[in-house]
Amino acid sequence: MHNFVFGIYPYIALSVLILGSIVRYERDPFTWKSSSSQLLRRKQLIIGSVLFHFGVLVIFLGHFFGMLTPIWVFDALGISHGAKQVLAIVAGGIAGIMALIGGGMLFHRRWTDPRIRNNSSFADIGILALLLVQLVLGLLTITVSLQHLDGHEMTTFMNWALGIFTFDSKAASYIEHASPIFKLHIFLGLTIFLLFPFTRLVHMLSVPLRYFMRPGYQIVRSRRSEPLPARQSK
Repeated sequence: MHNFVFGIYPYIALSVLILGSIVRYERDPFTWKSSSSQLLRRKQLIIGSVLFHFGVLVIFLGHFFGMLTPIWVFDALGISHGAKQVLAIVAGGIAGIMALIGGGMLFHRRWTDPRIRNNSSFADIGILALLLVQLVLGLLTITVSLQHLDGHEMTTFMNWALGIFTFDSKAASYIEHASPIFKLHIFLGLTIFLLFPFTRLVHMLSVPLRYFMRPGYQIVRSRRSEPLPARQSK
């Protein structure tokens, strides 16, 4: 089961993420959106959204470059394994707390407001709940990392991540003796990748570059069949 979850399941999750996102964009492009509920209730949205999105963005970039950058690159730059682990704990801890607070505000807003809840799908609420659980697990891993500041544990996860992307058949064995909290954190992260194409998370893949290139004025056509009455001068 360990070999399946950490050696095979990552390929299943990543394949569904990539292929599922392509199929959804091609077949249902009008569902490719974040489905903002700002018009229904602005309260809690701005602060919660900024905290959540900024924290998640920092965490994502930290995991992406921290896990997939070869270890020899950090050695060449003179960054010790222990220093990298401390940096990950501090930066990841701050970003994780920000994202958890913001996500909690968004979840409370979506769950308690009747109008927003009625306009939310099961996937909208479910994926937000999974993200909050994932954030809690990520913060809990800090308590384990603080007990081993030599950086050895960090390198094992880097070897596993690089092993997955280089098709190393022994990748799962690198984290065989890792803490159960880390394993659960990884498993839930892969599950979120698996569910990614079927939720509003797909809007993360869309960068609104055309927004900056659109004309300054937009023509809005009315559905009226008759012209508006002329204003009478006083």
